[in-house]
Parts: sequence; C-alpha cells; structure tokens
Amino acid sequence: MTIQTVAAPAKLDAAVLKIAGVVVLGAIMSILDVTVVSVALPTFQTEFGASYAQVAWTMTGYTLALATVIPLTGWAADRFGTKRLYMAALVLFTLGSGLCSTADSIGQLIGYRVLQGLGGGMLMPLGMTIMTRAAGPERIGRLMAVLGIPMLLGPIAGPILGGWLIDAASWHWIFLINLPIGAIALVYAGLALAKDNPEPSESFDFVGMLMLSPGLALFLFGVSSLPEAGTFSHTKVWLPMLVGGLLVVGFVFYSFKPRHPLLDLRLLRDRNLSVASITMSVFMVAFMGAGLLFPSYFLQVRGESTLDAGLLMAPQGIGAMVTMPIAGMLADKIPVGRTVPFALLFIAAGFFTFTQVGTDTSYWLLCGSLFVMGLGMGGTMMPIMTSALKTLTSHEVARGSTLLNIFQQIAGSVGSAMMSVILTQQLNDSAIIPGLPSETGAPVTEAGLAIGVVQKPEIAAQLPPAITESGILERGLAFVADSFATTFWVGFILVLVTLIPAFFLPRKRQESHLGDDAPATPVIMH
Repeated sequence: MTIQTVAAPAKLDAAVLKIAGVVVLGAIMSILDVTVVSVALPTFQTEFGASYAQVAWTMTGYTLALATVIPLTGWAADRFGTKRLYMAALVLFTLGSGLCSTADSIGQLIGYRVLQGLGGGMLMPLGMTIMTRAAGPERIGRLMAVLGIPMLLGPIAGPILGGWLIDAASWHWIFLINLPIGAIALVYAGLALAKDNPEPSESFDFVGMLMLSPGLALFLFGVSSLPEAGTFSHTKVWLPMLVGGLLVVGFVFYSFKPRHPLLDLRLLRDRNLSVASITMSVFMVAFMGAGLLFPSYFLQVRGESTLDAGLLMAPQGIGAMVTMPIAGMLADKIPVGRTVPFALLFIAAGFFTFTQVGTDTSYWLLCGSLFVMGLGMGGTMMPIMTSALKTLTSHEVARGSTLLNIFQQIAGSVGSAMMSVILTQQLNDSAIIPGLPSETGAPVTEAGLAIGVVQKPEIAAQLPPAITESGILERGLAFVADSFATTFWVGFILVLVTLIPAFFLPRKRQESHLGDDAPATPVIMH
C-alpha cells in the first residue's frame, strides 16, 4: 500500500455538496428571517399595542447584534474551530427563534431578537469560510454559487413566506418555522462537517473589540434611525453615527499595530480583495435599498397584498437561479472581470424600467424587467465574492470573509436607510389637503391619503364628496408613483457607478493561494 498526494478533483463531489447543504440551511434561516420579520411589523403593532418606532427595534436590535458579533467571528473561528462555532451559532439562532415565539411584550421580543442576531451574525461569515476551504481553488466559484442562492432569494421569498404564515396561522410561526430547520441543520452539521483541529496561537484583541464592535453598532444605529428621523441633523442620527464613526476610524489606525488584530485590514493589500470589497459595497447599497422599494411600490401604488407583492417579485429570483450556476462555473474558468460588468449591465437594463413607473405600468413589463435584473444578479454577487477570497490562503479566509460581511452589513444598512429617506422626502413634498386633519392632528397630504386608500379601500367611503370627486386621490397616487420613479433613478445610477470598480476586477487568470498553507489531502492507493 502506498500513499500519494493528488490534486483535488474539479467536480463537486458528494462530500463537498454535503458541506454546502449544511451552510445553505444556515444561510436560509438567517437571511429569510430578516425579510420575514419586516413583513410582520404591522402585525406586531396591533398585537403588542406598540408604535412603529417601537416595533422597528425588532429589526434594529437584530442588526446591531449582527454588527457586534461579526467582527469576532474571524478570531473565534481560528481559536475554537469553524465546526464548533457554526454549531454554536445554530443553537443561539434557533434558541432565539423559539424564545421570540413566546414573547408577551414588545420589549421581550426585541431582547430575544438580539439573542437571535448574535447567532445569525456568525452564520454567513462562517458559512463562507467553511465553503471556501472545502471547495479548494478549482471549485470555489461553483460552490459559492450554491451559497448565493439563499442570499438572492431571501429578499424575495421572505415576504411570500411571511405573508402566508401570518395569514394562514399567526405571527408566532415566522419564528417557530426556524425550530425544525435549526434542529435538522444542527444534526446535519455534526455529521457532515469535518472535525475541528484549531490552533489557538493568536491572542484575543480586546482593545480592538472595544473599539470596533460598539463602533459598528453605534454607526448602524444612527443609520437605522435615519428613516424615522427624516434628517441627518436629528441628534438620534448624527450623534451615534459620529461616535461610532470615530471609534471605527480609531480602530483602522490601531489595527496595524498588533500582530493579530480583531479585523485584519492588512488583507486589503490584496488587490483582488480590496477591489471586490469596493465593488460589492457599492452594489449592496443599490441592491438592498431597491430590494425594499420594489415590493413597496406594489403595495402602496398598486394596492397588492403582501403575499401578491412577494409573488410579483418571484421573476427576479427565477432569473438569478438561471444564471447563478453558470456564473459559478465560469468563475472557476474565466476571470470575473470579464463577466461581472456584463451582468451589471443586465441589472441596469432591468432597473431602468422602474425609473419610468406610473400608476398602471404593465405587470408583464415590470416582471420581465425583474427577470432581467435577476439574470444579472445571479452573475454578480457570488463571482465577486469568489474573486475576493480566491487569492487568500486557507488561514486568511476566515478573516477575509468576516471583512466582506462587515462591508456588506454596512452597505446594506446605508442603502436601505438612504432609499427610505429619499422616498420619504419625495412624498413629503406632496400638496396638503386643507380641512382634513389626521387622527394625530397632523396635516394630510394628497400622497398620504392616496396610499391610505390604496391599502384600505374602505377609507374612500368615509371621505367627503369634495375629495373623492375632485381628482385629489388620482393626483396623489400619480405623485406617489413619480416619487418611487425618482428614487429608483438613484438606485439605477448606483448600479452604473458599480461598473467603475468592476472594471478593475481581475481580467487575467490568477493563481489561487487557497491550498498554499493547507495540508495535502492524502489518498490511499491499494
């Protein structure tokens, strides 16, 4: 019997696909959870008798927990091992989900959501690390394409699933559904993932943690408060953003001093990682911001139900599923700098249609445009991530994926807040209807009344004939549609801006370093 070292096969074998299955299950839970809960916010208001500002903390608290724990993930993965940490994250997330379903008050629900976020924040960076190490240099593109499926489908499937569960059962089930999935994922991870052999040689960077984790949490809290406040000048917005920003900047200068910082910014010296990070960040601002506006247009302008609005978004997911496997295969053979710009042009082409939306734009045109956008998205996100991690060594992958996830979290939060503020400011410019005060005593605008009537048609019967017969509702609805169109222009321009860093992505085939510091895989030859 002899022992020989051979290169890993180029195809995705059963063992690698089993690992991919574990990671995808975790990703589905964490990504779906965000969009499912966003659908339930009005239900939380009714059930707990809370204001929108209070129930919004079920989202903000989760986001702040993510921001706190993500920077720790790279160090913890090297210290304790990816399998142990991934299973611990699954337990935290599943436990938090179960507790959320038992909440008797909005305060309890927010607290349990924070616990859920501590687990959810680790699932994605750990999943990327596990997948990248399992794939090896020749298969990373195809395996990352598998991970990209829940990332792209989450924002689309979430509203459909959330709306159906709330209508068919109750809000408790948007959390209870995670329990069987979490249990299966935990058992599956224990069986499929390889035993850990961590080398806890790196000391923990306490100083870095005291700056970066609270800095990110404060900054994102300020950003998340922007839609509610409506302006940067509000103390709730600028103060936490300033303090958080100063802490993050302080960490940036500090991080080059210790040998093993909490977040290794030295990795950005790798041109592939830095260019991919910039490209991904600009893209996420547009993608996450627009991801909220598309279903909002169907809800507020076209009067669709939450479930129907989610179904209308389905063509985008179908388009992504068509191109993602192809893009993953190409990423293993062709430099992503030759494919990603074309994918971004598909997104821009589909996006342009929404800059022209009105009150009666054809659903065939809108769904067709969403499908085209999906084709582009399937060829964008995961190839960029593949490019970012491919030239890192196996030891650097955990820190590199943590870095990417932080950039994504910041960019996504900024994009969502920015688009919400732009749309709100547009709607606030609508004409005020004299002599028609709201329940709070605030003046009612034509746009606000039109949205109210679209979502609750019974309101129209309570309005005086002077309003219903004067064309105010039609004029207000047209103003709302124009406001969406104007905001979509911002997203469209951001997609075009993404082309600038995308042109600097590698256009020549580069050698991967994923296996440079990894032990060779022995194969027993008889």
